[in-house]
Amino acid sequence: MKAIIYAAGLGTRLKPWTDKHPKALAIVNGKTLLQRNIEYLQLHGFRDVVVNVHHFADQVKQAIEDNDGWGSKVVISDESDGLLETGGGLIKAAPLLQGEDFFLSVNADILTNLDINVLMKKFKESNALISFAVSDRATSRKILLDETNQMCGWRNSNTGEEKIVRPSVTKNAMAYSCVTLYSSKVFDLITSTGKFSIMDEFLKLAANHTVTGVPHQGDKWIDVGTTENLAKAEAMFL
Repeated sequence: MKAIIYAAGLGTRLKPWTDKHPKALAIVNGKTLLQRNIEYLQLHGFRDVVVNVHHFADQVKQAIEDNDGWGSKVVISDESDGLLETGGGLIKAAPLLQGEDFFLSVNADILTNLDINVLMKKFKESNALISFAVSDRATSRKILLDETNQMCGWRNSNTGEEKIVRPSVTKNAMAYSCVTLYSSKVFDLITSTGKFSIMDEFLKLAANHTVTGVPHQGDKWIDVGTTENLAKAEAMFL
């Protein structure tokens, strides 16, 4: 099974580390975030891994080469010429992800032990185009789900901005957990090009396709995008 790890970002919240290194190589208890995510994917059967790179791309490539992909087949989607964000990065990596019915994406700066098998079960049961893990945690930007956990919109509580793509009386606001399963059919449906966010595509596709949130609670989950959370991650992931 195939997966992509988003590792191209500038990691500005992790300065001063990211002044000289990519965020994917930040270390938690002796292992880089990249290694930990590759090993997490291995636990769930994902051993063909695409890693997109931009910021200090050569360091990421060298780490993968030096460690033989930590036991996985790892290929690079190189964005050195220009950072494409999650949506654009996914489209650039499309030729490397095709060939199977579905694939997974995770973010390099997220550490979690959420059970991908549960996400996979819900994804298949609903015959979804896209299914992503969500949880009830504090964040200003939340995905809105209807009573069947179908995505119906998005909300930014800081700005008051709200985007509704499906009419629904129920709008459960949940936080995106950055672990997502996609049907490979998605590549025929995304029309955006260049640099763009995958969340915008979720909203567009949810209007006419099955895009679902799968709640998970009680799992370990942390955004290791800040120096403060890097220390917290060391207490969570030994």
